[in-house]
Amino acid sequence: MKSVPNWGVCLAMVLAAACWGAGTVLSRGALGYFRPLTLLVVQLFASLTLLWALIAVQRSQVPLRRETLRLALTGLLNPGLAYTFSLLGLALTTASMSALLWAVEPILILGLAWLVLRERLGRSLLACSLLAITGVFLVMGTGSGTSNPGSLVGNLLTLAGVLCCALYVTLTRQAVASLDPLPLVAVQQTVAFAWALLIWPFEMRRGALAGLATIPPDGWLWAVASGVVYYALAFWFFIFGLKEMPASLAGLFLNLIPIFAVGGATIFLGERLATAQWAGAALVLVAVVVVSWMQFQDRFVSGCQEGAQPPGSALRLRL
Repeated sequence: MKSVPNWGVCLAMVLAAACWGAGTVLSRGALGYFRPLTLLVVQLFASLTLLWALIAVQRSQVPLRRETLRLALTGLLNPGLAYTFSLLGLALTTASMSALLWAVEPILILGLAWLVLRERLGRSLLACSLLAITGVFLVMGTGSGTSNPGSLVGNLLTLAGVLCCALYVTLTRQAVASLDPLPLVAVQQTVAFAWALLIWPFEMRRGALAGLATIPPDGWLWAVASGVVYYALAFWFFIFGLKEMPASLAGLFLNLIPIFAVGGATIFLGERLATAQWAGAALVLVAVVVVSWMQFQDRFVSGCQEGAQPPGSALRLRL
């Protein structure tokens, strides 16, 4: 097992969650100036500029082999498809609701692990999943009594993005990455950038390119800042922390993302949630925290037992 994380590593994980939460707010602000696909191109370009600059400064190597290509292609799923759907949805809903819907990702990962990998789920995890699903329906509520109902289509697009991200985690969780984290993120985002350029013409046909000349400097600042914060810095802090702590413990820090996003959206964007949506948010967050904590405890106990096993013995974890 990895060593117990110190305060610096924990701070890095908190900063990663803060960056993802703030990035959601910045992206929502940038959508006031850019169309979704155009914003995706600008964000990925800003992120890749920083990532490849860091790789050049550190003189990191990107090995040219089949494994590198295979891992790079996963970038088509995430952040490619995941953030395409996410930005399209964010343009139709609020930053608060988008962040709260993203909080259900760990639950979707468990469901996909059961469906795709045939991993067994205990009764407690099934109960948490039902709790989270109930919370999602409350968050997505669009009754006339809500003060900020958002858009059902936007919420569904956001959930499609969350599903793509969860599928990405499920399909790659058993693969052992042979690349250093920074080059891996860079090549994945490069593939995602190619995807963004491929679909960008569909939006340019509606005059998106001509409108770029009329965007004021503060609009470009929103877009570039959201790309650097949401893609480059968030992954950078997360990878730094992940080197020094178990992945299950790192997942606990991701539960802070909706808190930062909702807080930022309330302060900077003036967004408000209805009472029923707050109740749904609470159900989702409680379910995710309980699931994450159960996984952490199981893996901690399993790690201790594994250390006591004779050489060559194997211990299979059950989610």
